[in-house]
Amino acid sequence: MLGQSTPSARPIVLVVEDEPIQRFDAVDCVEDAGFEAVEAASAEEAIRILEARPDIRVVFTDIDMPRGIDGMKLAAAIRDRWPPIEIIIVSGRRRPRPEDMPARGVFFAKPYKRNEIAAMIHRMTPARI
Repeated sequence: MLGQSTPSARPIVLVVEDEPIQRFDAVDCVEDAGFEAVEAASAEEAIRILEARPDIRVVFTDIDMPRGIDGMKLAAAIRDRWPPIEIIIVSGRRRPRPEDMPARGVFFAKPYKRNEIAAMIHRMTPARI
């Protein structure tokens, strides 16, 4: 069925990045860390995916996205509509103030270290027994 997915043994991370090369690199980072990655090129696409995929555990989003909703607004929407989802926010242009970050949200400046992103996702998705 459209919008349905088969259950994955690995936690699923939604990568939201409008720049294709950076999105590819982020997906590669997530998959190298042992997670399943789902891609979105915009916040609007990410919301559609989240509405269809209740299995997403972490959203990894860039702040700066043209046309429409940016990563901070996406993070606020996620925190409001899907509170259990963990959020990683990245940017090479600006650093959000702590009071602007969503609850439990974590920020990394670009260029980020892949091992730090992987370690954070592992902390956010402890193994379920």
